[in-house]
Amino acid sequence: MNRKLGLTRNVIRPDYALITPDGHVPSVLPGWTGCTSYVLISAAMGAAFSQYLIALNRESKATGNTESDQWFFYVVTGRANINGLTLTPGGFAYVPPGTEYKVRGLARDTGLLIFRKTYEYLEGQAPPEFFTGNEHGITETPFLGDERARLKILIPDTLPADMAVNIFTYDPGATLPFVETHVMEHGMLFLSGSGVYRLADDWHPVNAGDALWIAPYCPQWFIAAGPEPARYIYYKDINRLPA
Repeated sequence: MNRKLGLTRNVIRPDYALITPDGHVPSVLPGWTGCTSYVLISAAMGAAFSQYLIALNRESKATGNTESDQWFFYVVTGRANINGLTLTPGGFAYVPPGTEYKVRGLARDTGLLIFRKTYEYLEGQAPPEFFTGNEHGITETPFLGDERARLKILIPDTLPADMAVNIFTYDPGATLPFVETHVMEHGMLFLSGSGVYRLADDWHPVNAGDALWIAPYCPQWFIAAGPEPARYIYYKDINRLPA
C-alpha cells in the first residue's frame, strides 16, 4: 500500500477499530527502554482494556508494577524473559495485580503482545496467581463441534479469572457459525493467514499483523480466505456481572 497517496485500511468507529501495521506510530511507555512500543487499543478509543505490541531486541528492558491491573504477555516472535523465565514463540505469562514485572529481550526482532486490564475483585476470591505456558503444549478443541474452527485456551476459564485469552484457528473457508452479538469486548491480533471480518455492517479484509477492537454488542463474523489457516489471538472479559 502506498502511504504517500494517503491510503490505509485503518478504520476507527465508535464500536470497532481495525489497526493495520502501515499506520503504526511508536509510543513511549514508562519503564520500557531500548524497545519500540505501539499502543494498539486503549481507553482513548473507548475500550475497557489496553493492547500493546512491543518490538524488542537484546538491549530491551522493562520494569514496573501491575498495581490494580493484570498483564498478559504473549511472545509472537523471537525470545523474551518475563520475571526470570525465558519464553519462546507461543510462550505466555500472566502477571496478577499488585505484582512486579521485569521484561528483557533475548533476541533481535522479538515481538511481544500485551493485554492489560484492571482486575475486578469478587468477594471471597483471590486473583489468579502468576503462571506461564506455551500454546504449543495446549490441545486445540473444536469450536461448537466444528473441526475446521478450533480454539486453544490460554487462561483457564475458572471463577477468579475475569479475562480470557484464546487462540482461534480456522482452516481455509471455515467461518464463525453465526453472526455473534454479545456483551463481551474483544481485542485481537492476527498471527497468520487472512480472511474477511464483518464488523457491525461493514466488511474488512484482514491479514497477519492486523489488530481489531470490537466493542460490546458489535455484530461480528469471520471467514478464513486461505490458502493457509487463519490464526488470531484474542482477549475477552468473562465471569463478571455487567456494570
